[in-house]
Amino acid sequence: MTRLPLSDYDYELPEELVAAAPAEPRDSSRLLVVDRASGRLEHAVFGDLPRFLKPGDCLALNRTKVMACRLIGRKSTGGRADLLLVRELGPARWSALASGFKAGQTLVFDGELTALVEGLNEDGEYLLKFSAPDLRPYLAERGLAPLPPYIAKKRSPSRADAARYQTVYARDEGSIAAPTAGLHFTQGLLERLRAGGVAVAYITLHVGRGTFRPITGDDADAHRMLPERYEVEEDQALALRRAREGGGRIVAVGTTVTRTLETLARRPEGLTAARGESSLYIRPGHEFRAVDALITNFHLPRSTPLLLACAFAGRERLLSAYREAIARRYRLFSFGDATLIL
Repeated sequence: MTRLPLSDYDYELPEELVAAAPAEPRDSSRLLVVDRASGRLEHAVFGDLPRFLKPGDCLALNRTKVMACRLIGRKSTGGRADLLLVRELGPARWSALASGFKAGQTLVFDGELTALVEGLNEDGEYLLKFSAPDLRPYLAERGLAPLPPYIAKKRSPSRADAARYQTVYARDEGSIAAPTAGLHFTQGLLERLRAGGVAVAYITLHVGRGTFRPITGDDADAHRMLPERYEVEEDQALALRRAREGGGRIVAVGTTVTRTLETLARRPEGLTAARGESSLYIRPGHEFRAVDALITNFHLPRSTPLLLACAFAGRERLLSAYREAIARRYRLFSFGDATLIL
């Protein structure tokens, strides 16, 4: 018997509202504020965020850095080769998401780079062996930002995306997708928040397939998250604990931060320094132990990030807020507008 029907987490999606490019400047995005206690909605812009936070709160940000891990080349047979690198497996060896490859094929890229297709792994990723032992210098010079498919089908990727599909505080390279709630922050906005008494703490969770892998079937409860690597340093954990002990709120910026903090909160040591992997799947019924408020973008129907946001805000309340946002022509998804759930 289905316990969590995925069809309950669907909504009518106008394709024209899917943002193909980000707002400029970053903090000019719109912000829909959802008050869980009263159900009240307020329409603002992201630069208004200091108005909704208070001294003693702690903003938790994911400082992972997105790799330029999309490569476009050609097969030795002449067809297009478009792939997303997922994991580095060893010298010259990576797994990748793509379609239409065959074991034994050679892929050819600009700059005399080639890759041999070795086959598929159990996760449906192609195993590739490149002609360069260390691929990262090549990616830094020629790789493209791994824009989501719903953006890539609207326009061609460019090298400019590599900078804009990145937070201003990104530090630790390792993600194959951006922690998009953080894309709205500018250094000036962070300075204003600090000046207003809001603390800032950084965690790192490297976004992998776990964040965006689709749920299959209609029983969302049967889905399993793939593990993703995280790290929280002690000085950052201390800032989080101080906020909680002082009566402030921990404000998670994004679903990746939320999953990391909720993972830590389930350890006997709580919010302390840690390094490991998280496969925590947050869906309605989850008891939040670390996160008091959530900043997040609008999410795809039937996706794990949407279920997380519904778990935090309440399904009916959040989907009602989505209907209001769509009626007011908010821009959706990675390069779109944001919500603040209090």
